[in-house]
Amino acid sequence: MGGLLKSSIAKKFAMALSGLFLVLFLLQHFSINFLSVISASVFNDVSHFMGTYWLVQGLLQPVLIFGVIFHFVMGFYLEYKNRQARQVKYASYKGNTNSSWMSRNMIYTGLVVLAFLGLHFYDFWFPEMIHKYIESHPEDASRYYGELVAKFESPVRTGLYVLSFVFLALHLYHGFSSSFQSVGWNDKYARGLRGFTKAYAIIIPLGFIFIALFHYINNL
Repeated sequence: MGGLLKSSIAKKFAMALSGLFLVLFLLQHFSINFLSVISASVFNDVSHFMGTYWLVQGLLQPVLIFGVIFHFVMGFYLEYKNRQARQVKYASYKGNTNSSWMSRNMIYTGLVVLAFLGLHFYDFWFPEMIHKYIESHPEDASRYYGELVAKFESPVRTGLYVLSFVFLALHLYHGFSSSFQSVGWNDKYARGLRGFTKAYAIIIPLGFIFIALFHYINNL
């Protein structure tokens, strides 16, 4: 068992599971953010619930933060080990003959996504923690929509969000599909599953881009 846990297969399996967990969170996060396009009051109600319910704040949020850190640390570690183990490089570049562009550049798209998460934490998570736990402001269930919209007043910040979601799509396009292969899901439904993961990798980031542009245009 100890040898299994130390093996590259076990590490890739753990990496895949953390990725699938983050994909589920991404869908949940998109669903809540999309409410801001439909109804400010509904978005405020759901955001207030997520921001104050003890189970979300005390359990799910720490698990999410751990999942993000684990996924990126493990990704960088596996990339480092793969480069160490690679004895012979390609004699010449042959496009997608050996692998797709997305698979060869997962580390770089991941770095952009990580930088975006830093921006996102700076814009939303850190101010939320300061608001609730440092400045100890009273609860205001109507503040969430205004705080979200204010972040998309700047064309530069909106552009950074849009660019980040493009890189997220590139990262997901290979990563989501390969996660299922890493956990051993390669049966007769694999082709349909690959189609679903490719669609997800395009639709969800496009949805986030739509939200950002929607609020930016409304701010003009």
